Amino acid sequence: MSTFEHIITDSENNHHEVDFHLTNDSFGITCTAPFSLTHQLLSGGKQQGSELLTLTQDDMTIRFVPTRAMAILDVVVAGTRFGWDSSVKEVVNPAFINQEAFGGLGWLEGFNEMVVRCGYQWAGHPGVDGEEMLTLHGRIQNTPASFVKLTVDQSPPHNITLSARVDEKCFKRSDFEVWMHVSVTPGENKLVIRDELINRGDYEREYQVIYHNNFGTPVLDAGGQLHVPAKSISPFNEYAKQGLASWDSIDPPRKGFDEMVFNVFPISDEQGNTTAVLHNAQANKGVAVGYNTSQLPVLTIWKNLDTPKQGYVVGIEPGTSFAYNRRYQRALGLVPTIGANESREFDVSFTFLMNEQQVASQVADVICLQHTTLLSLDDEPLVTLPS
Repeated sequence: MSTFEHIITDSENNHHEVDFHLTNDSFGITCTAPFSLTHQLLSGGKQQGSELLTLTQDDMTIRFVPTRAMAILDVVVAGTRFGWDSSVKEVVNPAFINQEAFGGLGWLEGFNEMVVRCGYQWAGHPGVDGEEMLTLHGRIQNTPASFVKLTVDQSPPHNITLSARVDEKCFKRSDFEVWMHVSVTPGENKLVIRDELINRGDYEREYQVIYHNNFGTPVLDAGGQLHVPAKSISPFNEYAKQGLASWDSIDPPRKGFDEMVFNVFPISDEQGNTTAVLHNAQANKGVAVGYNTSQLPVLTIWKNLDTPKQGYVVGIEPGTSFAYNRRYQRALGLVPTIGANESREFDVSFTFLMNEQQVASQVADVICLQHTTLLSLDDEPLVTLPS
C-alpha cells in the first residue's frame, strides 16, 4: 500500500523539526475524519527541552513524548481522558532524572504517563543482581528517540502510524535497537502498538519488558471492576495478601493505601491473544488492553488506590516478567534471552470503551476465555522477599 511519510527526527543525519503543524491537507488527503499532528517544544522547570507530539483524528487526541521513549502521555476520546494524575505534573526531560536516586527509585521523578515501556536490559524493582545494581524498571523510558517518522496510508481509511527508534546501547553491555510503532485508524476508538526489539550485538543477551499501562479517573472509580481471564493470581508480597480476595474490585481513594501488586498467569485463545478490561462503576466507560501471551506471557496488576493527589491509579501491565528484581525471576523462567541479530515483537492494543454496550461486549470476551478454566487464587507470593 502506498504511503505518505514525513521524517521528524533523524539523529544520523542531524535532522530535527520543531514547532510544526501537519494536517491531512498537508498530504493532499480529503477524508471524513480529519487529522493533524502538532509538535511542541516545552519550556520551564524539569520539562525544559522536552517534546510533545499531539496527534488528533476525528474525536481522539493522543499525546506522545518522543523525549521519553515515545511514551503515551494520555488519550482523550470524545471528551473522556484515559491516563492518570500523578504528583509529577511536568513532562520531565530525562536530563533531570537520576535513576540511582532514592535507592534506585529515581525513575519515579518522571512517572506520569498512560503508557510507559519498562526495559529492555531489565525491568522490575531496584536491587542488586550479581555484581550489577539495577534501578527501577530499566533505562529505556528515560531515553529520547533517535528517529521519529509519521506515516499515513494514501488509501482510505488512511491509517496513521507514528514510528520511532530508541537505542539502548552501552559499551560491552548491550546493543539494543527498539522500533516503536503506534497506529490509529480514523473512525475507530482503538490504538495499536507494535514494537520490535533487535539485538544488534554479537552476543546473546537477557532482556525484559513490561508495558506499564496506567488508568485513573474517570475510568477508575469506586465500584469499578477489573476483568482478567487467568489461570492463577497471587500477591506480589505480604502486603498484597490482604487484598487478594478483592483483587478485581476498585475501592475509593484511601490515605495511607500502599500499592498492592498481583501476579497473573493469563488465559489466551489458540492464537495467544487475550484481553484485560477495566471499567467504571456504571460500566459505561472503560478500556480493554489486548496483548499476546506468546510475546508477553504474564500480567501484573498494580493497584495504587491512594488519594487523588498522591496518585489514584491502576496499572494493567503485560510483560515478559513480573515486577520483581531480575535476580528473582530466572528461577521462574521469566528472564528470556535474545540472540545476536535476533528480534522480538510485542503487540499491545487499547480499545477505548465509551458506552455500556462496548463495555459489555469486552467483558463477555473475557468471560468466554475464562469459562473452561477455574481461576486459582494463590495465597503465597511467588517470591519470598527480604523483610
